[in-house]
Amino acid sequence: MKIIKAENVTKKYNMGLVEVNALRGVSLDVEKGDIVMILGPSGSGKSTLLHILGALDHPTSGEIYIKNQEIDILDDYSLSAFRRYYLGFIFQSFNLIPTLNVLENVLVPTIPEGSNKHDRAISLIKEIGLGNRIEHKPAELSGGERQRVCIARALINNPEIIYADEPTGNLDSVNGANIINLIKRLRDEEKKTFVIVTHDPGLTKYADKIYSIKDGLIYTGYSKK
Repeated sequence: MKIIKAENVTKKYNMGLVEVNALRGVSLDVEKGDIVMILGPSGSGKSTLLHILGALDHPTSGEIYIKNQEIDILDDYSLSAFRRYYLGFIFQSFNLIPTLNVLENVLVPTIPEGSNKHDRAISLIKEIGLGNRIEHKPAELSGGERQRVCIARALINNPEIIYADEPTGNLDSVNGANIINLIKRLRDEEKKTFVIVTHDPGLTKYADKIYSIKDGLIYTGYSKK
């Protein structure tokens, strides 16, 4: 079952007098329960594509469907609620709140709905190996530890789809392998869907489907199933 579908998506930015075509007619689809990787060098458009597929940004043209919902027709309130209930995000730049500790940062996505997910947050923090850092703030953590906090935060609302921008990019080989194993377990046991952008071809062995992007265009897309 297709859970994400993009049709002829473009994205243009105006930088002064220069128009930049970040995406130039991208079409792809993602099956429910798959790990899909978008592989490309820096500047290829992969992060822009991830943000649009995750309803964090609007395309200049084209259509995005998530769970059969056309995303671009939703108002801001409905779109925010849709993201909160169905989508999780792992950002390369972390986007942690510096005044909050690890536990508080993981719980941030639960604030709008007022739900009590304290026990789930503790469980996730322990699962990513930060059980002894719960009360530490981001400035007291390494880059790899902050990345793991982002992963726990992405999972707190139990989303169906998780978008990840270089999820192992700030991790050493041991912690990187642990995160990949967590992603595979969530796919296998809970049928969660992952869309991951990376420039590391070594990660593609864990993917069910791989897209290669360059200069804002999908050049290849193939399934390993």
